[in-house]
Amino acid sequence: MRIGVPAETRANETRVAATPETVKKYVAQGHTVTIQAGAGAGASFPDEAYVAAGAQVADAAATFGAELVLKVQSPSVSELAFMKRGAVLVGMLDPFNAENAQKLAEAGLTAFALEAAPRTTRAQSLDVLSSQANIAGYKAVLVAANHYPRFTPMLMTAAGTVKAARVLILGAGVAGLQAIATAKRMGAVIEASDVRPAVKEQIESLGAKFVDVPYETDEEREAAQGVGGYARPMPPSWLARQSALVHERAKQADIVISTALIPGRAAPTLISMETVQAMKPGSVLVDLAAGRGAEYEGRRGGNCPLTEADQIVVKHGVTIVGHTNLAAMVPADASSLYARNLLDFLKLIVTKEGALNIDLADDIVAATLLARDGAVTRKT
Repeated sequence: MRIGVPAETRANETRVAATPETVKKYVAQGHTVTIQAGAGAGASFPDEAYVAAGAQVADAAATFGAELVLKVQSPSVSELAFMKRGAVLVGMLDPFNAENAQKLAEAGLTAFALEAAPRTTRAQSLDVLSSQANIAGYKAVLVAANHYPRFTPMLMTAAGTVKAARVLILGAGVAGLQAIATAKRMGAVIEASDVRPAVKEQIESLGAKFVDVPYETDEEREAAQGVGGYARPMPPSWLARQSALVHERAKQADIVISTALIPGRAAPTLISMETVQAMKPGSVLVDLAAGRGAEYEGRRGGNCPLTEADQIVVKHGVTIVGHTNLAAMVPADASSLYARNLLDFLKLIVTKEGALNIDLADDIVAATLLARDGAVTRKT
């Protein structure tokens, strides 16, 4: 099969959908791989490395014209014009965006959105959300430390003792747990909160203190169990108590990292404007849900309404970081992990003989199939 790997054109997107490592494996399987010139440059993979792995280097038209196209982000309208009807597209295609899904269907593509893969043991090796969230959680701590005007660890010097930074992490999914682990390595004192009681043990095992919001009703306890590996929206009564507790803990924190985001839903508001006003001057908020929260003053915030997508702003003395693609700030490893996710997914839809075989009896294939035969096949 002819596999095409175009360069990503979205702003601030430095990742690439195939690395020399995965290209070598595709070629060994009998596939022909064409990569766009310079596609891996942002991730420190030069064209020469792809050629050495067995790939051909060509222009955008040649890569988009392949039978199977591997992407990081969904193609733009101009890029779709290069693609052939009936071609297969695999990538992070924003499956909850109905307009985008319709465009892919109208282009006649068989499109697979890997973000929609079920959170099961079998799907772990191709779980793109987890592989990229892991990197985002790590980078969030480094970005926060860069903007924080003090040391992160405790230091005992001849000039006196410097206290360790206090870090509050909201949400203990993949990104949150990695943020805890990274902040711990950097010597911070950490607290973390999550709606799911099951993650308390994980939080504490990584060296953080669990900020516990007790459950008062059966409705709250049931919602807290989560579903499909994600937290569920909590009842207003619990959210009010959580908001009050987060407000108090944020006032004491030097760095706050918020990671609460459920795919397909608006991000919940965890850090109110009043909380930001009460935070210490010089403190830092890194909002991983930037651009996906409730609308505020004509734009969408994140877990905090004051967050501005892809901007770093100072509000009430607090630096609020709204990077929307933290994984792309660690492009070499982000690309390597993502490319391996794609490699494992293709084993489900391409036979050893190199033929396309879409088996909708496979729960992963069925869940990720976004468009086929001119129609959207997945509810967005």
